[in-house]
Amino acid sequence: MATYGMDRVPDYLGYLVLAEDGAVISSGGELENDESTANKLNKLIHTACRIPITPDKKDVLRRMSIVVDDVIFMVTVSQHKIFVSKRQYNPQEPVST
Repeated sequence: MATYGMDRVPDYLGYLVLAEDGAVISSGGELENDESTANKLNKLIHTACRIPITPDKKDVLRRMSIVVDDVIFMVTVSQHKIFVSKRQYNPQEPVST
């Protein structure tokens, strides 16, 4: 199975590549064969896609970040596929001068 290069993402924990209908095309790491997470993310993404981003409704959802505790799911919709990268969430402390 192709990894789509997603295993090279910094702080990578796992990835999913989903078809438009939510079927898992490819997976790896902590998300390997994780149908439950795939189904939940697919529902969330399809719900978010129905929400207009701009008043004229011409812009559509392409990217989404979902933070859960110390993990972030980075979602990109491209070429009729949904790419999900699960990463360690390490927010940077603000720099004060």
